[in-house]
Amino acid sequence: MKSFPKVFIVILNYNGRDVIRKCLASVFKIDYPSLEVVMVDNNSNDGSFELARSCFSKMTFIKNEENLGFSAGNNVGIRYALDRAADWVLLLNNDTEVDKDFLDKLLGAAEKDEAVGMLSPVIFEKENGKIWFSGGKIKWLSMKAEHMRQAKTEDFFETDFVSGCAMLVKREIFQRVGLLDEDFFLYWEDADFSVRVKKAGFKLAVVSGAWIYHWEKSEKLKKNKVYWLVISGLIFFKKNAPRHLKGWLCFYVKLRKMKNWIDLARGRNELAETVSKAYRDFEKYIR
Repeated sequence: MKSFPKVFIVILNYNGRDVIRKCLASVFKIDYPSLEVVMVDNNSNDGSFELARSCFSKMTFIKNEENLGFSAGNNVGIRYALDRAADWVLLLNNDTEVDKDFLDKLLGAAEKDEAVGMLSPVIFEKENGKIWFSGGKIKWLSMKAEHMRQAKTEDFFETDFVSGCAMLVKREIFQRVGLLDEDFFLYWEDADFSVRVKKAGFKLAVVSGAWIYHWEKSEKLKKNKVYWLVISGLIFFKKNAPRHLKGWLCFYVKLRKMKNWIDLARGRNELAETVSKAYRDFEKYIR
């Protein structure tokens, strides 16, 4: 009889009333015999936690007393899963919908190469069907983490980082490198975790035949998104940049700050004040 690794799906929710029902409905169509689903709620105030609990009683619900952010919120669910002998933990955004066989395909790829410790499906934009993520590349010189958006023919292929939107992680990784870094409240925690995982000797892979769909609701809160992208990006490169690039990156950040100052002075960028605040708050972080 075939044995099935025990998988926990951890779904972090914060005010996701307009997406959480579709997400969970798709998750409960997954045809996998050793699966548990955990929803961790970051103290939502829109009724989404109560809605999910009333509609999907056959899962575990954890409600945090405050909005802990992405890393700390997910870590609550990861600890819960590891304490219950999870072999794999899948972090899944609440604004996604999944194909019912995507988990089988991820695990199938993992079986083919034991060095693969973290995997991602191909992620499509739900609204237009375009690829949103098919691998990631960290551009150290320009301080960017770029989503690849091309379809590939290989069954699975390596990547610089795996998106936190859908991240299947082997238990051994958490034991070796720890959990998500809680210095990251929102964004860049996935790239940071990926770098640590690769340094520990594991491969990261994207599985071409495993598909999910993403609504990308963060675009509705543009200022909040830009703020955290800037400050978390600065934290990421401070923590992870190779030593030989640190001098260049210090100079490059000064150039970016100068551009921001010009944007503020000329009033030509509506997000310039948001970016400026992120720079100021990052300075408080490093003191």
